[in-house]
Amino acid sequence: MATPPLASVASALQGAKPDGPSAVRAARPIKPLGEQLISQIAAGEVVERPASVVKELLENALDADASRIDVRLEQGGVKRIVVADDGSGIPEAELPLALARHATSKVSNLAELEAVATLGFRGEALASIASVARLTLTSRVATASHAFQIASDDAEVRPASGGFGTTVEVSDLYWNTPARRKFLKTEATELGHCHEAVRRIALARPDVTITLTHNGRVLEHRRATDIGARVLALLGTEFAAQHRAVSHVAGEGLERLALGGFIGLPAVARASANGQYFFVNGRFVRDRILGHAVRAAFEDVLHGERFPAYVLALELDARRVDVNVHPSKTEVRFRDSQAVHRFVFQVVQQALAAAAGRDRASGAVYVNAPTSLADLARMQTQTPLSMGVAQPSAPYFAMFAAPGADNAETFAPPHAAPPEEGEHPLGFALGQLHGIYILAQNASGLVLVDMHAAHERILYEQLKNALDCQGAAEQPLLIPAVFNATDVEVALAAEAHEVLARLGFSLSPAGPNALVIRAVPALLADADAVALARGVLADIEKYGASRLLTERRNELLSTMACHRAVRANRQLTLTEMNALLRTMEATERSDQCNHGRPTWTQWRLADLDRLFMRGQ
Repeated sequence: MATPPLASVASALQGAKPDGPSAVRAARPIKPLGEQLISQIAAGEVVERPASVVKELLENALDADASRIDVRLEQGGVKRIVVADDGSGIPEAELPLALARHATSKVSNLAELEAVATLGFRGEALASIASVARLTLTSRVATASHAFQIASDDAEVRPASGGFGTTVEVSDLYWNTPARRKFLKTEATELGHCHEAVRRIALARPDVTITLTHNGRVLEHRRATDIGARVLALLGTEFAAQHRAVSHVAGEGLERLALGGFIGLPAVARASANGQYFFVNGRFVRDRILGHAVRAAFEDVLHGERFPAYVLALELDARRVDVNVHPSKTEVRFRDSQAVHRFVFQVVQQALAAAAGRDRASGAVYVNAPTSLADLARMQTQTPLSMGVAQPSAPYFAMFAAPGADNAETFAPPHAAPPEEGEHPLGFALGQLHGIYILAQNASGLVLVDMHAAHERILYEQLKNALDCQGAAEQPLLIPAVFNATDVEVALAAEAHEVLARLGFSLSPAGPNALVIRAVPALLADADAVALARGVLADIEKYGASRLLTERRNELLSTMACHRAVRANRQLTLTEMNALLRTMEATERSDQCNHGRPTWTQWRLADLDRLFMRGQ
């Protein structure tokens, strides 16, 4: 039997008469929904799971200027959520309004909405929660002799016992919408989401003491502290050991942008994005523009499916960002998204571009420790302290320069300069280990350098600099190198002649199945010319000549640098080792190789003392 055409099916459906339940639905009149149903529909966007309740109540507590917040959960928050704060409280007369939809003290007109400075402002969180759970609100203001309480069951205000501030108890989440309750996950999963909601607030406001208890057991107790201590405590020891502080301000007045926080180095990148926290004017957000800007800044030091860890806060005029995008208030819309993207990208990229050994683990040096991410965003950092190790450096810089280079300026990347005398964070070489690692001593202890990875990054940055300036210089070969080539390689060499010339290659056919190399990039003059040419041709075949010097440029230059870098088991003299250390200190992004791995690590004297139990 032939299948009827789609047009015939559509016509038949349009002309069909309603029958059964469809007829009943079509006959229903239009009428307004009840308040309870309206609240339950709204709750679908606001109260997604127990963590949504925790988030909304925590934000209310912060808006009330709380200095201490206690969060108590039972069964992952499904059975019971209690959030108690010591904030300003709610007067007795306003308690019924607190549970009403679209009632708030935070905005009263459009101008205030467009420049909202509080975390909450929609006036629907408590009403939405009360529509899908049993809610009790107890509050006491400073001028009241005792607290007052109101419950969602009867909305009657009663005297109650309680200290200054507000306590909200939410129990039996989704008791009246059992279908939604079935979509909740296990207790452990829901607890994990609640814990994450608490962690975000703790990062945004380290000046507030926060306690999280689950089934009577304390999971988290964070005393008020400065932002640095709070971030490093919450993101773990690896992040604490390898991170950089970010603090930059641009523009003035309405155009002012400030970014502050901490970024983990590529060595502590994670397999998932669970270590990424971005705040806009104190509000945790998930924004594709901001996320892409940070990811793009890491692109040149983090390869593969790894995710950078960071805690960043963007401060800008409230009129330049719309926070009224979604009821969950985790999405924002910028008035000038391109400017914001460019600013975040440049600041993070600049922080990552520091030369090896500069401001690696301890962050920048501050006059006063910032107490919040917003404070950090507004601060200007001082120059990091020097290591206090002195030794003449000029003789070393010629060791790793390009052929014919007279001084360090030939190979130093843009915005990087040779360290001043006495500023050598990587110290001075002691020897070589198995032809792979360089052992060096600095003011802090012992430095271990992967010489191939470090040299690969140096060459990579030199190649990028040369290509950005005027194209890579050629180094003619005294004896041209001829090698057997496939038909594809010969065709690629002819097709990509201009690209190859821009890179510093002179490569042409020497027969139907042969190619001759007459020149190579000057920076790679000591590399295996044939292996280098084959590697470049392979990249041209993989990515295409038209894309190779644009979006795939970094992959190409990484391939080229790898062919020239110092190989394992090559014995270096102390002078050559020190030359490599000095060049690392003058090269941007030399803390990581081209593949995102660390190029060096530090063993402090205290670490060595512990190994040998000195002083114990």
